Amino acid sequence: MIFTESSNPAYVSTSIEFEEQLTGIMGDSGSMISTLGGEENLIASAKWIMRELDVNKSLTDEARKVLADLCSQLSTMNLTIEEKNEGVIEIENQLKLIQEKIMRLEPDQSMIYDSGPAEVSEYVKAVDEFQSLIKSLESLSLNKGERENELLRKSDVFLQTAMSRLEEEFRYMLVQNKQPFEPGCVSFCSSEEECLLEDGWIASFEEETFDDTVHQESMSRNSEELIINLINPDVIPDLRSIADLMFASNYNQECYQAFIGARQDALDECLFCLEWEKTSIEDIIKMEWKSLHSKIKRWVWVMKIFVRVYLTSEKRLTNQIFGECGSANSVCFCEASKGSMLQLLNFGEAVSIGPHRPEKLIVMLDMYEVLSDLIPDIENLFLKEASSTILSECKEVLRRLGHSVITTFLNFENAIESNTSSKVSPGGVVHPLTRYVMNYLRTLTEYSETLNFLLRNYNGEKITSLDFHFQSLVTSLESNLDERSNLYKDSSLQHLFLMNNFHYIAEKLKGPELRGYFGDDWIRKRNSKFQREAMYYERATWSSILSLLSDDGIRNRGSNSVSKTILKERLRNFYSAFEEVYKSQTAWFVPDSRLREDLRISISVKVVRAYTAFVGRHNSDLSDRYIKYNGDDLENFLLDLFEGSPRSL
Repeated sequence: MIFTESSNPAYVSTSIEFEEQLTGIMGDSGSMISTLGGEENLIASAKWIMRELDVNKSLTDEARKVLADLCSQLSTMNLTIEEKNEGVIEIENQLKLIQEKIMRLEPDQSMIYDSGPAEVSEYVKAVDEFQSLIKSLESLSLNKGERENELLRKSDVFLQTAMSRLEEEFRYMLVQNKQPFEPGCVSFCSSEEECLLEDGWIASFEEETFDDTVHQESMSRNSEELIINLINPDVIPDLRSIADLMFASNYNQECYQAFIGARQDALDECLFCLEWEKTSIEDIIKMEWKSLHSKIKRWVWVMKIFVRVYLTSEKRLTNQIFGECGSANSVCFCEASKGSMLQLLNFGEAVSIGPHRPEKLIVMLDMYEVLSDLIPDIENLFLKEASSTILSECKEVLRRLGHSVITTFLNFENAIESNTSSKVSPGGVVHPLTRYVMNYLRTLTEYSETLNFLLRNYNGEKITSLDFHFQSLVTSLESNLDERSNLYKDSSLQHLFLMNNFHYIAEKLKGPELRGYFGDDWIRKRNSKFQREAMYYERATWSSILSLLSDDGIRNRGSNSVSKTILKERLRNFYSAFEEVYKSQTAWFVPDSRLREDLRISISVKVVRAYTAFVGRHNSDLSDRYIKYNGDDLENFLLDLFEGSPRSL
């Protein structure tokens, strides 16, 4: 019950009645105080009790004691109320002063930061003081009057305006203080051109060109050298102060949005500096091989720089600004980088689902290995739950690339066997398919660890080793070459073609890259194959010619004397056949100089020796005018064979 001046005291007629009513109404002084509501009623109650103590003489001593105690407590409460009112007035005055200061610091049109970093710091400090005063005002009393509530409402509105301004300044400072990113100063390989433009790798399988360039790439892992300043370090303290203040004022969402928006734009600019253009999955699948090859090589280069340099530096920047804001640094980093990372990962996915052409295998292995190598870095960057989507997508793209690699590798043998174009190599030279396959295998040895791992884990099946597949691929190539040799009408050229190609295969197998996958026995058999084809060539070309230099059938019938007519005809036929071989086989080509020389020596030994012996035996039966060439002439002529330049005698 609340006592008021209008209450009628006449009902207190006796001390016993008063005591009974005091006991019934108040219970004790504490419960009565707790029921009083409003400062004005409290003051009025205190005044009424004091008057009753002075005027009402009929009160008992006990009643007077109770009322005196109650009056004392009410007086104490009145003092507290007066102190609170004085505190509210003081806070209100301080709020006005700081509000005026904040408004003075806000330019009409431009940003505060344009006036200088000092003004930003002063503005943040003023808003922080304003926010602290609001908290002090809120803590003065749980039961606020109309005056306090109105003051709080106006202060909150002003604080909201100041926070909006801080949000704009925060974003503006992030944008204005971006440090230029120069990818040229960061290198993961001997040269950017080596990574991006290895011309020997551009040709498709159908074009069958593949040079002898060994694929080499190195990767730096020194993280201390990879972190760069993405923002001018001088403004980091001010950015951190703004973030701390906005979070303390429950404006964390606005701070998130400002940071994420600014850094998303910066990450897009980074990809632009790395010359990476966003391409749809459909366009990637339809892309011509040369363009796709260049874009894949660019992707490999971009991924390493983007993750190990840019995202690592972005993570540090986020920690510098939001390190004191709980999980905010993880959320902001993840949201800022998600779009750019998914753009790069979508490209990897598109490549993995495209056609499994042989020419894609090497670059897909590059993609697989670089992404696999980056997974630990990505895990460190995206540890928190908010980042799990990106990490999961990385692992899924890696799985798809691995599946595509093995599918393409296992299909390569079929591609070799089905390559049945009618195109022949002029002059019996090494066929482009042979070069392609052997250099392809040699390059695959650089990925042997990855290929063996993927073969062991392909669809959960146990697949044979890389050695077996390499040997099977070479066997398929040899079968293809056997079939392809039939395209030549000249049997001598067929054997020369096979000799050249089998020799090329044997020489590649002897190299340090492939030798361990085939073994000495396998290589010896390949040596025997090209040597056998050389022997077949000599027989097909020279056996019939050398038969003209034999003594069979040159004697007169029924006599031991040599028929000069037959002898002359034999020489004419020999010269004619030799000149025909010279004319055609000077246009043929044996690209390996040692093999070419060995073949010439073998032919020369047989031909020159047979010719000089034949002429020597029948010198008495032949005049000089029938001897067109001597042994030295033939030996010199044979040196012109297999040079790829047609000549005539």
